[in-house]
Amino acid sequence: MTPLDLKPGTLHIVATPIGNLGDISLRMREVLAAADIIACEDTRHTRKLLSHLNINAKLISCHRDNEQQKAGWLIKQLLAGSNVALVSDAGTPGLSDPGAVLVRAARAAGIVVLPVPGPSALATALSVAGLADASFYFGGFLPAKKSERRKQLTALKPLSCALIFYEAPHRIEAALQDCLDILSDRPAQIFRELTKLHEEHLSGLLSELLERMRGKVLGELVLIISGAEEKQQEERPENLDALILWHRDQGSSLKDAARQIAETLDLPKSQVYQQALRLWQT
Repeated sequence: MTPLDLKPGTLHIVATPIGNLGDISLRMREVLAAADIIACEDTRHTRKLLSHLNINAKLISCHRDNEQQKAGWLIKQLLAGSNVALVSDAGTPGLSDPGAVLVRAARAAGIVVLPVPGPSALATALSVAGLADASFYFGGFLPAKKSERRKQLTALKPLSCALIFYEAPHRIEAALQDCLDILSDRPAQIFRELTKLHEEHLSGLLSELLERMRGKVLGELVLIISGAEEKQQEERPENLDALILWHRDQGSSLKDAARQIAETLDLPKSQVYQQALRLWQT
């Protein structure tokens, strides 16, 4: 059989347990057992999982520092007919974990990419967070550098939806302090060691959670922070004169006020401007 006759293999993106091995799915087990190559973040970590499943497979490391390089080699294996499974150390690959580079390369090469859904710290935390609003912003891990972290939080401050982040135990105290400084003392929740023996759910104001997280913290964390409260806009009057004075009191310029009022009331801009000019200084 010539290389042109070979049918490309399939790239499976496989979610693995985030702590509790009881969350192993039948499909996950079947795909890993059938894979010719399993690409993983840490071969030592994944080998323990495979040992638990009695699976003996070829492992290759594919982590954040070498993903670009290893993606090329894996694409060659896929084009040659090998089936590849990509896993992260825990949870769903590509979600704040390596995977996106390989997926893009595979799609560009015409290789079929199939998800094998399963555990995710994000979905797990959301399922027990009790958020009333289904919308949220997921930022992955906050930047490790303080200045970059504070810059990102400042940009996110106006969002009215919940803000969700992953955080490492050695940075959680500094991250909470920056959240408190930038976002003010909002309600928040912390989920630690999800699905594991020492699983912990905490809720309270950011200032309260900061006190709880001081000192040594163990385990990965999910942080959910309430969004900004939407400011109630004062109801605008419909009468022309009252509307002109309302825009003036809001700090609008005469020109902007005339334009906006003309659009709102469907009036000639020149007419509104002349009336505004008479009232502006009253």
